[in-house]
Amino acid sequence: MGKRIRRNYDENFKTKVVLEALKEQKTLAQLSSEFELLPPQISDWKKQVVSGIPSLFGARKVLISDEQEEELTSPLYQQIGQLKVEVDFLKKKLRKNY
Repeated sequence: MGKRIRRNYDENFKTKVVLEALKEQKTLAQLSSEFELLPPQISDWKKQVVSGIPSLFGARKVLISDEQEEELTSPLYQQIGQLKVEVDFLKKKLRKNY
């Protein structure tokens, strides 16, 4: 008896299957024969999608690299430094005038 090869499905295929399952226009048996999958696999994918939906509407977290973060923050720190120097200069000028 030969060893059974495990099939891997890409996200496009999984999305297509789950969307069809969510439409509920076909039975699980019809979908499983159409996409050559076992019904529990379709049910599992559908559960994963349904349980993940609330996170889509939650707070968005933007992932940026350290280089991008430095690119964004370095000009801001430079501006803060410049403003501190200007404030200190103006404070000294103000003290001399009074």
